[in-house]
Amino acid sequence: MTEPVSSIPNLGPASEAAFARAGIHAADEIRALGADESYRRLLLSGSQPHFIGYYVLVMGLQGRPWNDCKGDEKKALRKRFDAIKDSLIGTTEKGRSDLEAALQFFGVVERR
Repeated sequence: MTEPVSSIPNLGPASEAAFARAGIHAADEIRALGADESYRRLLLSGSQPHFIGYYVLVMGLQGRPWNDCKGDEKKALRKRFDAIKDSLIGTTEKGRSDLEAALQFFGVVERR
């Protein structure tokens, strides 16, 4: 029997729904992929990048409370988060170009 995504500490029903949209339906899938690849897939599915959401996932996979990350560890996670976001620049996932994504962010293009 598979454990739901929400069985990972710090993740709840909203995270479970977001990961399902990314094609990830079980906690074991996230553990196997790791935090970085799981979060990358979340972004590719249309979720907006959010640093706290990323490090909540990292802390949860370590069995730690979401607010346990501080100082140098948090700075290192920010670099990993930024690298994940940067790796998606130039993609046309979901049929959108970077320009469309930027225009949507600023409210020039309707959200899908």
